[in-house]
Amino acid sequence: MKSASYLLLILCLTVTLLCGCGGKRNATTELQKAAAAMAQPDQAQGAPAADPVQQASPTAAVIQTVPATTPAQEMNQAMAAYKAGDLDDAVRRLQKLRATAVLAAEKRMAVNDATAAVMGEIYALADKGDARAIQAVKLYEEIQTHRQ
Repeated sequence: MKSASYLLLILCLTVTLLCGCGGKRNATTELQKAAAAMAQPDQAQGAPAADPVQQASPTAAVIQTVPATTPAQEMNQAMAAYKAGDLDDAVRRLQKLRATAVLAAEKRMAVNDATAAVMGEIYALADKGDARAIQAVKLYEEIQTHRQ
């Protein structure tokens, strides 16, 4: 029985090592995964209310007609900014998404994975002396410092 436990332990460690050695993540791929996750409806959300809401005033009507940026739109804009080379904007948008309080767990994990992959590539570019990347690193670190 003891040898079966050791064999199981060795098997678990082997699987863990193989899964953990996936290599460097591609920022574009991680952004696309996160965008796909953001596009999925939350499982906890129900269908929207069918009956119309009465407007209290004309100002309320104007406020409701201005579209709010959804997390899915924010992720798409972050991905577009990253692909266009606007690293500051991509970092700012990803940090805004990370600070969003009402994200489902799978969406939050996707945002964190995308942020980690993007920042990994930005840090690599900064190490090579890319001025845009150096500025993006400064912005990221500033946001991280003020967020806590």
